[in-house]
Amino acid sequence: MGQTLWAVSDLHAAVKRNLAVVDEITPNDPSDWLIVAGDVAERTDVILKVLNRLRKRFAKVIWVPGNHELFASSDEPHKGREKYELLVDGCRRIDVLTPEDPYPVFGDVTVVPLFTLYDYSFRPPGSTVEQAISAAHERGVVLTDEFSIAPFVDIRAWCWDRLAYSVNRLSRVSGPTILVNHWPLVVEPTQQMYYPEIALWCGTRHTRTWPQRYNAQQVIFGHLHIPGTTVVDGVAHHEVSLGYPREWRNNLPGREWPVPILEVGNA
Repeated sequence: MGQTLWAVSDLHAAVKRNLAVVDEITPNDPSDWLIVAGDVAERTDVILKVLNRLRKRFAKVIWVPGNHELFASSDEPHKGREKYELLVDGCRRIDVLTPEDPYPVFGDVTVVPLFTLYDYSFRPPGSTVEQAISAAHERGVVLTDEFSIAPFVDIRAWCWDRLAYSVNRLSRVSGPTILVNHWPLVVEPTQQMYYPEIALWCGTRHTRTWPQRYNAQQVIFGHLHIPGTTVVDGVAHHEVSLGYPREWRNNLPGREWPVPILEVGNA
């Protein structure tokens, strides 16, 4: 049996029924790897507990944060950038790779975990950020991010810092890649959403050329809870989410999940 690279996202393991599904995630072979593309849970202890359980089953686990990992309340000691740093430190203690670690190579493909956030640039043409957010509030379509992330950090500045950091690291990678991010790298997948305003919290237009620029064979993401594949400029972008029970009870039967991304023969 070959070695397989699998991918999941949006486990939302604080939900009891989801945790039961997560406990069923097992490799076909002990050498298999697993990508976890964000939204494991909200609490730091739960996130690390779930990742540790997965790490004990898979030869390698690669995690990128989603928006839910960054959620905090005003009375929590760790918020914004500090919470992310705490999670990275915790992942290193349990041997789970993060966007801060050397990029691993699966077969001959470099797997690149990214953390790029969003900057409200997936918005209607001609509108400012403030106008787009105001319009979303008027329609009552606002993600929890505005209350559980944005009050504690300048999200656009953090996004742009992460873009510069990622470009610097990606520029040193040669050969084929698989790009992994919680938020989509291109806007097209968000065009499937019932509420277009949600796209504001779904990524940044500044990553659009990355799949071509950095020789991506595939792109892995989550966040939208709309599992499937969108091909953009010849590159397959796989949304690999589980989502909430009301979602996966209808779409999980009949689809392969975790999603197999790449397989190589045994050495």
